[in-house]
Amino acid sequence: MEQTTAMLQGNQLRTKRDLQKAVLDMLEPIKRQFTPGNAGLILGSTAAIHNEAIALMEAFARPLWGLIPHASGGGESDLWPRYLKGIVNGTNPAHAEYWGDFVTQDQRMVEQAAFGLGLALAPHKLWEPLQEEEKLRLHRWLNQINLVDHSNPNNWLMFTVLVNMGFKKVGMPYDQAIMDEYLDMIDTYYLGDGWYSDGKTDQRDYYIPFAMQFYTLIYAKLMEQDDPGRALMYKERAKTFAEQFIYWFAEDGSSLPFGRSQTYRFAQVSFWCALVYAGVEPFSLGVIKGIIMRHLRWWFDQPIFTTDGLLSIGYAYPNLMMGESYNAPGSPYWAFKSFLILDLPDNHPFWSVEEEPLPSLKAVSVQPHARMLICKPEDDGHITALASGQMANFEMAHSAAKYAKFAYSTRFGFSVPKGYYGLGEGAYDSMLALSECDEHYRVRRFCEDFRIEESHVYSRWLPWHDVEIRTWLIPVGLWHVRIHRIRSDRPLTAAEGGFAVGRMTDFALNETEAVKAEADRIAAMMPGGISGIVNVQGYGGAIIVYPEANTNLLKPRTMIPTLTARLEPGEHVLISAVYGASNCDENRIGYGFPPAVECSHEGKISVTDPRNGSVQFCLDLSH
Repeated sequence: MEQTTAMLQGNQLRTKRDLQKAVLDMLEPIKRQFTPGNAGLILGSTAAIHNEAIALMEAFARPLWGLIPHASGGGESDLWPRYLKGIVNGTNPAHAEYWGDFVTQDQRMVEQAAFGLGLALAPHKLWEPLQEEEKLRLHRWLNQINLVDHSNPNNWLMFTVLVNMGFKKVGMPYDQAIMDEYLDMIDTYYLGDGWYSDGKTDQRDYYIPFAMQFYTLIYAKLMEQDDPGRALMYKERAKTFAEQFIYWFAEDGSSLPFGRSQTYRFAQVSFWCALVYAGVEPFSLGVIKGIIMRHLRWWFDQPIFTTDGLLSIGYAYPNLMMGESYNAPGSPYWAFKSFLILDLPDNHPFWSVEEEPLPSLKAVSVQPHARMLICKPEDDGHITALASGQMANFEMAHSAAKYAKFAYSTRFGFSVPKGYYGLGEGAYDSMLALSECDEHYRVRRFCEDFRIEESHVYSRWLPWHDVEIRTWLIPVGLWHVRIHRIRSDRPLTAAEGGFAVGRMTDFALNETEAVKAEADRIAAMMPGGISGIVNVQGYGGAIIVYPEANTNLLKPRTMIPTLTARLEPGEHVLISAVYGASNCDENRIGYGFPPAVECSHEGKISVTDPRNGSVQFCLDLSH
């Protein structure tokens, strides 16, 4: 790990040569991991939902997302002979490392997309060196994607499109009818304002930009002459989407941790790379270059490699706990999709333009398709998203943590449970956790109703059939206010968590001195940021929860300022103000001035910004 990390951290990522070197440096450790027939890569011992043979093939294929544009953009690598040998053996039914036949939805379909891209972009490396019989076997193996049952219509449809596009580019038989059918189906997922859903789902995560948008932009570029109508449409949609997606990126290059597949890491920026590749510029080229390069630098500053120099499963550090059932050891190499940018020729202006900072953006971006308010509070260098109404279309590990928390932050990340007994195992940051006084907690998962408004986010949810909660989330600068109206037929204990902030890694600060506790509020003022929460109404205690290690995506050890309450059957109103900011003198002072929340006996609530006295939100609970 140290060698790979040192090489990348010493890389300034300013030029095309720098980016080419980064790809080769990250690929160097895999040279020792090939199977005897070169058709697989052994990158670890953990398992995924698909079998180990498929995991070896996945690990073989995913680095191609970087190696192919590296080659098409003029780069050379001594890995190509081994990859050609692996392709020859992997597509030969008589070889021991044959990648196998399949007849229905299969992980191998996902990995076939890289070969479609290779046929289109780098045939001089992946296709032309093959013998005629070897070409026929590769075509036959890839063509299975045209013959299988597609029982899960979503972004997977684009894998078939990419494979057929590759066939067309090298003059092999392809299925135009299935391409048109699937592209028409993809169009039914379009929501407006540049946004797609990933099939008929309620999730709006990174699978939108690094799947739906990414693949359609590749299509728009490569099929511009053959299908100009669709190409133009995809470009226009991507341009509109970029105007909202830019809010997901912070000034330091980090991006909002949210949703599933976080282990794909810097694939978060692959959309911006595909924009440049397709010639779409919703912002200046310098702004887009800044987003891309700062993002890559941020990631290469994180400890994301194993001791063997391989990309690990995890987010900002190796962490199996937050992974998905489909994350095998080679899965993280989908991050290489961001290296599509290397296809650009040496004289493309992207390589010579100066990086620019993010443009001036609104303090709050209302994103109804994403079901979020995206907040850039007071130029404090991070992004906070207030969310309602999302959930994945299939059950995965920690679904509620990945989609249903009240707030997500580039500075504080989010946490997933390690167990389901007690607040420490649950790691309930940015959640209202409820139990029947037995330490087994429930949180918001599915929303019965939700709204994304200019001033707030609303949801109605049922942790039990006889417990109804209506929640309002109101952004106010570095604060946000949470209002919960609870109607319950059972006694409950409640815990309202603020942001999870990283704990000390050395002895430079006494943690107990960093905790500022009062009767109605509590905060942890740590080097990585200030996380605080204030009781406005209804809570009875303020504590610091110390979650189990490795529950947070950004920091292995965290602390969560938390308010607690005991609720008897009946109706209750809980109101809190949550603070998340960088740790500086100004923000330490700012923690002492939460939003003013006025509650009348008639059930009327108003939220006022303490900075200027303006009323941000009004609510009448009597209705």
